[in-house]
Amino acid sequence: MPQTRIKFCGLTRSEDVRLAVELGVDFIGLVFAPRSPRRLLLGQARELRELVPEEICVVALAMDNDAGEVAAIVGHVRPDLLQFHGGEDDAFCAGFGLRYYKAIAMGGDSEGAHAAIARYPSASGFLFDGHAAGEQGGSGQRFDWRRMPSLGDRPCLLAGGLDAGNVGLAIRAARPWGVDVSSGIEAAPGVKDGEKMRRFVEAVRVADSLHAQGAHPA
Repeated sequence: MPQTRIKFCGLTRSEDVRLAVELGVDFIGLVFAPRSPRRLLLGQARELRELVPEEICVVALAMDNDAGEVAAIVGHVRPDLLQFHGGEDDAFCAGFGLRYYKAIAMGGDSEGAHAAIARYPSASGFLFDGHAAGEQGGSGQRFDWRRMPSLGDRPCLLAGGLDAGNVGLAIRAARPWGVDVSSGIEAAPGVKDGEKMRRFVEAVRVADSLHAQGAHPA
């Protein structure tokens, strides 16, 4: 049975990383965006990265960081994947020797969001988030999940306002390759809530099981 991939983003504490690993998530996101309350220093991020086994993908998230900053993140933290949320162009995103995902803002102009995909031919995948262009991710803003593009050959993650109570509905509406959650599993920005983390993973697995049986999540 195909499983919806799960990405926990904005982790800042070792205990949250350890629980994410225990729960078997597919991606752990570490944030380096300058304006984010979840932003990590390189030393902090390196310590968290060491807690993640090889089978889980470590994602470094940047938003209009300069090239020197991104290169330092790659060199010190050794992420498996980069994720860009700003106005970076395809050449910039592809210039660090790693695969990258590009976040597409689905709030506001949906036609512009769809057109943006074509500007990133080198992207290994996309993340569709609920905020408007130029705004920070992790804000908990939702969009109409039925508008999420399906690209077929490239992974697409659904983000924005997801939590254990609605992720089943989101999976039903969009059938995404993966789901990304940050604020929906938090007690405060960057401080994850263990029970919310567990419930989110359980809700995704229930939705997958119901889909495989031809049923629908409530």
